[in-house]
Amino acid sequence: MNTRILAAGDHFVTTDLLIDAIRRQVPENISFTQLTLPWPVQPFGRVGEVDEASGTENELISALQGVEICVTQMAPLTEKVLTACPDLRLFSIGRGGPVNANLEAASRHGVAVTYAPGRNSTATAEHTVAMMLAAARRIPATHGDLLSGQWRGDYYMYDSVGPELEGSTVGLVGYGAIGRKVARILGGFGANVLVHDPYVSQEDLGAGALLVDLPDLLKQSRIVSLHARVTKETTGMIGARQIAIMPSGSILVNCARGALLNYDAALDALESGQLFGAAFDVFPEEPIPSTSRLLTTPGVIMTPHLAGSSKETAQNAAAITASEVGRYLRGEELHHSANPITAAVQ
Repeated sequence: MNTRILAAGDHFVTTDLLIDAIRRQVPENISFTQLTLPWPVQPFGRVGEVDEASGTENELISALQGVEICVTQMAPLTEKVLTACPDLRLFSIGRGGPVNANLEAASRHGVAVTYAPGRNSTATAEHTVAMMLAAARRIPATHGDLLSGQWRGDYYMYDSVGPELEGSTVGLVGYGAIGRKVARILGGFGANVLVHDPYVSQEDLGAGALLVDLPDLLKQSRIVSLHARVTKETTGMIGARQIAIMPSGSILVNCARGALLNYDAALDALESGQLFGAAFDVFPEEPIPSTSRLLTTPGVIMTPHLAGSSKETAQNAAAITASEVGRYLRGEELHHSANPITAAVQ
């Protein structure tokens, strides 16, 4: 008997990638329903009671009729969807956290939810270091000046140049999969790496990085990069008071989540000269409103929440979700379960 699977891809983790990855894991006795969600052509947002989702509950409900397994990156798993789709047993999400799933409701309905930790860690780590370099060397600003016909020698003035990574102290707030790779890359540049993360020990860091508390990290670091998850404790963890104790002329980078940072405080620090530069891939509101100070404050470098975008990230997301489908169909324990349900073939 065939197991019906919904491949709910988007324009990054495509439906074809999901189907191909599953067929490598489970070549027989499966059939597919397909749905393509509008992300990233249309920004993700809140759908029902879940965040960072794409598409609508009704279109997902229609596609899930008679389906036992759903693999996706952005589809919304809500109470409404779960109630309307009684055949669903596994919802495998190809992203680092299952923010688009109502886990409590999924558990009540007997649906196992999995996720894909680390699938974009290399891409995000590389982008983070690129943002550090872009801010330190003013690459976007000087590029823009050249495009407009300006050759500005004043960028070479002592007070206008930034630091090198070699020999600089770089502070990483958070040391998960991405923070670890950023530390490794920075080691190749010859930077001195400090880490603040209450969930790791010095032994976890190994050679080349030093675990410190947050005030010490901020006081010593010429570059500070955020890599924490958003929790009640970390929301707004970097604000005016924390930025004020950083060395004058520092650089602040956030490629994690907008909720970690008070952006007005960071922009104030840029205007006062407390910060030399700031580089952001994430924001308090996405897309950025046309009236935002982010668009007019000098020294800000921005990318539109794409630090994790690489072909390998999409391929990893598909492969990790497909692996969970294979485990489910073989009756094995799921590796990245997000809720207490233990899925098994019925």
